[in-house]
Parts: sequence; structure tokens; C-alpha cells
Amino acid sequence: MSRDFNYLFGTDADFNRVSPKYGLKETIASLTILVPMIIVALVFAIIFTSEVPWLHAIWAALVALTVVLVVIIIRQAKAIGYAERADDLLIRRGIMFHKATVVPYGRLQFVDVDAGPIDRMFGLASVKLHTASAATDATIPGLPRAEADRLRDSLAGLGQANLAGL
Repeated sequence: MSRDFNYLFGTDADFNRVSPKYGLKETIASLTILVPMIIVALVFAIIFTSEVPWLHAIWAALVALTVVLVVIIIRQAKAIGYAERADDLLIRRGIMFHKATVVPYGRLQFVDVDAGPIDRMFGLASVKLHTASAATDATIPGLPRAEADRLRDSLAGLGQANLAGL
């Protein structure tokens, strides 16, 4: 994956990956919605099996959808990465459709670290980069809290140093 991304986007940067806990957190968030739907479909299929025999297909399709979504979520989480280069931060994401965001340090206005209650439960945080252009704002989700704080401090310092050179 990393080699393909580097080849496609012409970079030799070493990417840091997000925490494996991020994929687990996103999987659990999806399951909190899908598991009750499966249970309701299964109960209806059991209750009304004599009148509507095809109701079993609904819960079976939901189970198949859940399995596919869990695989996709875990692969997407593994595909997120960032690289701190000399003049900018490169953020990548995507399995099938690769997306690269380059944020020059001199354009950074401020850097946020966000952690909701579920993120804190997993020891994760997201780093949000804000620039003068809303189109280049970027987020790196699923970082361990200590790494997010280190990255925030590093980027804020680099942003201030490069801004002073303008």
C-alpha cells in the first residue's frame, strides 16, 4: 500500500500510521447501529416466518453487509497516514481512491487536538489543521493522545517559524 501510494504521488516520504485502535473504535461505532437492526430483522423473521418466508433474507443480508463494512472500515483505517516533511505535512487516505493532502507549514493558522468520549476511552485523539483556505483544512484521526499532542506542538512551532519567514 505504502509503495503504491508513493509511486502514484511521487513522494519518498515515510508515512506514520494511525493507531490500530482507530479501526476498532470505528468498527464498534458501526456495530452499535447494525447489530440492533439485525436483531429486529431476525425477530420479525421468526415471528412472521409463516406469512412472509423471505424475511430471513433481510437479516442474512444485514449480516453480510456488516461483515463487508467491518472489513472496509479496518482497511480504511490502515490506509490513513501522515508524513512530516521539511516544508509541509502530507496526509494520505483511501484504499481504492487515494487522496493526498499537502499542508504547507507556513499556511497553518492553528492546530486543534480533539478527543470525544469514545476517543478518550480508547486513548485516541484527532489532530485538526486549520489554514487560511478552508479547502486545505485537514484532519488526522485516530492518533494516540501523546502522539497527537506531540504533533500539535511540533506543527504549531513549524507553522510559527515558517510564517515568520514570509
